[in-house]
Amino acid sequence: MTAKKNATKNATELRSARWFAPDDLRAFGHRSRAMQMGFAPEEWVGKPVIAILNTWSEAQPCHMHFKTRVDDVKRGILQAGGFPMELPALSLSESFLKPTTMLYRNLLAMDAEELLRGHPVDGVVLMGGCDKTTPALLLGAISAGLPAIYMPAGPMLRGNWKGKVLGSGSDAWKYWDERRAGKISDDDWVDVEAGIARSYGTCMTMGTAATMMAIAETLGMSLPGASSIPAADANHIRMASETGRRIVDMVWEDLTPKKILTRDAFLNAITVAMAVGCSTNAIIHLIAMARRAGQDVGLDDFERASRKVPVIANIRPSGDKYLMEDFFYAGGLPGLMEQIRGSLHLDALTVTGKTVGENIKGAEIYNDDVIRTVKNPIYAEGALAVLKGNLAPDGCVIKPSACAPKFLKHTGPALVFDDYPSMKAAIDRDDLDVTEDTVLILRNAGPQGGPGMPEWGMLPIPKKLVQQGVRDMVRLSDSRMSGTSYGACILHVSPESYIGGPLALVKTGDMISLDVDKRTIDMNVSDAELAKRKAAWKKPEARYERGYGWMFTRHIKQANEGCDFDFLETTFGAPVAEPSIY
Repeated sequence: MTAKKNATKNATELRSARWFAPDDLRAFGHRSRAMQMGFAPEEWVGKPVIAILNTWSEAQPCHMHFKTRVDDVKRGILQAGGFPMELPALSLSESFLKPTTMLYRNLLAMDAEELLRGHPVDGVVLMGGCDKTTPALLLGAISAGLPAIYMPAGPMLRGNWKGKVLGSGSDAWKYWDERRAGKISDDDWVDVEAGIARSYGTCMTMGTAATMMAIAETLGMSLPGASSIPAADANHIRMASETGRRIVDMVWEDLTPKKILTRDAFLNAITVAMAVGCSTNAIIHLIAMARRAGQDVGLDDFERASRKVPVIANIRPSGDKYLMEDFFYAGGLPGLMEQIRGSLHLDALTVTGKTVGENIKGAEIYNDDVIRTVKNPIYAEGALAVLKGNLAPDGCVIKPSACAPKFLKHTGPALVFDDYPSMKAAIDRDDLDVTEDTVLILRNAGPQGGPGMPEWGMLPIPKKLVQQGVRDMVRLSDSRMSGTSYGACILHVSPESYIGGPLALVKTGDMISLDVDKRTIDMNVSDAELAKRKAAWKKPEARYERGYGWMFTRHIKQANEGCDFDFLETTFGAPVAEPSIY
C-alpha cells in the first residue's frame, strides 16, 4: 500500500508499524494474534490502522443505529485502503445513566485517550452524538493527538401526537405541566410518551446533543453538513462511509486535532453556538475542549459573541416551531454558517483539508423561516448571556432567547432549597409560600455538590402556580439544565455552593436582582451580613470515600473552567510518551 499523493508520511512511519513491522518476538505476537482473528497480512501491511470508537450500547437509544452504522464506517475505511479496528467505548446515555452523565464525561474522555494511546492505531473515527459523548470523545482525541474525525449520530425524526409535532424534552416539560394542571388525561400522557421519540437518533430540538454535534462540525472536526443529517436518513449512511474514507487520507496527511483546533476554531464554534440558539451546556464543554487544546477561551469570549451574534436558527426551544429535521432540509449548518460568514474566521482548517470558508462557499438556504437572515433573527442577541455579581463572582449563565422577556430584568424574594429531594417534596404543596415573582433557588447541585452537576436547573413551577396559568418564573442554581429546556433559568453559578460559594449564603426571603441587559446577578444583602453568614457556614460532608467519585470530587474544576479534571488539562504536565513495546 502506498501513501496518497498529498501524504506527508510513508508506510514505514505509520504508528501502527511499531506493533506490526519489527522482526522480533513481540511483533510476531501482534501479527499472529491478528491472524488468529482471521486477518491476513495483506489486510494491514503498509496500511493505516483506523480505530473506530463506538459508543453503541443497549442502554443508549440515541446510538442504537451505531450497531450497524459502524459497518458503514468500516466500508469507507476499506475503500480508502485502511484497516478498521472497532474499539467499544463507554456509552453515556442521557436517558438512563444516573445520577448524571456529566459525572462520567471525563471518564469517557480518559477511556478514549487511553484506548487510542495503548492500541496500534494511526487515526480514529469518533462515533458519538448523545450529549456528553461528543465533548468526551473530542477531549480524549485532543489529548491523544492522533488524526481524528467525528461522526455525529444525527437527530431522531420529529415526534407526533394527535397530529401535533412533538419536540424532545421541550414538549415533555410542556405537557407535564399541562398534566399537573389537569388539562390532559393519563391516557394522553401515555400517548405522548409513545410519540415523542419515534426513531433512533438524538434529541431533535436544539438541545445539548444537536448543539455539540454542530459545534464539532464548526470546529472543523466533522465533514461539512454532517451534524444535522437525521439519523434515519440515507444521507447519514453515506456520510458514515465518507467519514471512513476521509480519515485514511488524514492519516497520510498527518492532519491532527492540534492543526485544526486553534483559538479561531473555538471562536467560530462560539459564534455558531450563539446563532443556532445553543444549549447552555455548550459553555462548559467548549471551555474544557479549548483548555485541552491549549487555547485561551473563557466566559468573556461567550459574552462578546452574545452581544453581536443574533439567533437565526428558528429551532425549538429558542424558536417557536421547527426541529432539526426541518433545519437539515432548510440548508443545515453550512447554510447557517454562510449567513454569518462575516462573523467567522474563514481561514480555519478543517478535517477536509480545506478551510471553513471553502467548505461553506455557496451553501444555500431553502427555507428562510427555519434559517433566518441576520436582519430577520428570532432573537437580536446571542442565545446565551453570562451574568456576574455578588451571587456569582465567577459567572453564571442564562438563555434569554428561551425565557419570558419580562424576567430579563427582575427582583424577587428567594425561596431556597438545599437539595433536590426537599424541593421535590415541597413544590406541589398547596400552602407553599410562593408567587410568580419568587426566585426559586436550588443549591448543592454543582460539580461537587450534585455530584456531577445534574440537569436540575429547570426547577418545576410550583403546582399552585401552574394551576393559575403560570408557565415561567426565575429559577437559580449551581446545576445545569437540559438543552431542550426553556424558561428564566439561571445556571452554573460559580463558585458552587457546596464549596462555600456565595450561593451557600442566600436565605429564603433575601431579595434577588437580575438584569440581563447589564449582565448582573446580585442578592441584596450587605457585605457585613454576608461576612457573618460566611463565618457561620459549615462545609458539607464528603460525597464519596472511595472509587471514581472520590477521584472526581478531588479533581473536578468549576463550571466556568469547563469541569475538566485538573490533571487532564494540557498545562498540568508534560505530554504522555508513546507506550513502550517490549
